[in-house]
Amino acid sequence: MNANEKIFSILRAPRVSEKTARLQEVTNQYVFEVANSATKADVKAAVEQLFSVKVEAVNVVNVKGKNKSFRNRGGRRGDWRKAYVRLADGQAIDVTATA
Repeated sequence: MNANEKIFSILRAPRVSEKTARLQEVTNQYVFEVANSATKADVKAAVEQLFSVKVEAVNVVNVKGKNKSFRNRGGRRGDWRKAYVRLADGQAIDVTATA
């Protein structure tokens, strides 16, 4: 696995919502969905390489999947992991840009 494949296997997608937009404006934090096995160091290295920015801190949260039912059949959504990445002052990432 080369370096780009590893980065894209760690960072799955940015999470865009009202809460994350407020975090970007107020505290310069960005939220990404990451691989379940990703560590803080992995996330920091991946964001710094992919976006060419300086990361100050990374917080990682495990999100439990919800119990849902569809046509009276019970089921469960999968667990996933997200990372809050705080950048150095004056740095930014455009997470709305499309490739």
